[in-house]
Amino acid sequence: MQELDWNLIRSFVAVAQTGSLSAAARQLGGSQPTLGRHVAELEQATGLKLFRRGRAGYELTDDGLVLLARAEAVSDRANAFMRAALGASTEAVSGSVRIAASEVVSAYVLPPMIARLGEAEPSIEIEIVASNQVENLLRRDADIAIRMVEPAQQDLIARKVTDIPLCACAAVSYLDRRGRPESFEELPAHDLIGFDRGSAIIDAFGALGIRLDRHAFRFRADNQIVVWEAVRAGNGIGFGQLPLAMRDPQVEVILPNMPLPALPVWLAMHRDVRTSARIRRVADFLFAELKRYVDA
Repeated sequence: MQELDWNLIRSFVAVAQTGSLSAAARQLGGSQPTLGRHVAELEQATGLKLFRRGRAGYELTDDGLVLLARAEAVSDRANAFMRAALGASTEAVSGSVRIAASEVVSAYVLPPMIARLGEAEPSIEIEIVASNQVENLLRRDADIAIRMVEPAQQDLIARKVTDIPLCACAAVSYLDRRGRPESFEELPAHDLIGFDRGSAIIDAFGALGIRLDRHAFRFRADNQIVVWEAVRAGNGIGFGQLPLAMRDPQVEVILPNMPLPALPVWLAMHRDVRTSARIRRVADFLFAELKRYVDA
C-alpha cells in the first residue's frame, strides 16, 4: 500500500465521527462529493470496507472501527504538530494583521475564511485591503498579500498556493430565458458581461479565434464585484472563478470544456515578519483555506 494522503485520513475521521458526508463537509469546510471521494479512495487503498451506507448515514464496519482508533491518534498528533508549528501552544497570538487581496477575493472568498479564523484565533484582528492594485509589501501597505502574479521583490517571501480555474457562467434565470449555448462560438449572439477598459476578456476571445471589441459586452464595468453581481442578477454571460460559481445556487457554469486560463494564487509577506507569530499564523491558515477553496 502506497503512502496515504493525510486528507483521506482526515476525511475518514470526520465522516466516522459525524455519521454523514454532509455533516463532515460542514465540519471540514469542504463538499460532500470530495468527502465521498476521499472515503472511496481510502477503502481502495486499504482494501477494506470501512462503512455501511444506509438511510441512517454512514455506519462503521468492524474494520472501520479498528482503523478509526488509529486514525484519531494520527489526527491528534497532526493537530498537536500544527499547534506547535504555529506557536499556538507556546505563545499568545494576538493583534492586527492587514491582508491585501483583489476585490473579488476580498468580498466573496475571504469573509468565510476569516470567520473560521476568528473561531480558532479570537484575539487576532483582521484588516482587509480590497484592491486590484499590487500592494507594496516593502512599504508595509499590508502584512500579507494574496496576489495573482508571482512577486518579484527579493525581500519578499512568496509561496505558490494553487491555481484557480476560470469558467463561463450565467444566472440560471438568464439561461432559462435565453437558452444555454452549446459551443463558445455561440457566445457573441448572447448578452455578454465584460470589462469597460480592461482587455483581458477580449484577448481571451481573440485566442479562441473570435474577434470582439468592447461594444460586444452589453454590460461593462471595470469593478470586479460589479461584474460578478451583474452575472448573478441575470444580465448575461460572464466569466469568473469556478469555485465561486459552483458555490452560488443562482449561477450555472456553462461550456465546461471551454479553454480558459487559470488564476495563479501567491501568498506573499515581507521577510521581516517571519518572527511575528500572529502573521505566520494567519499566513499558514490562509494557505490551507485557499487550497481548500479550490479543491473542495
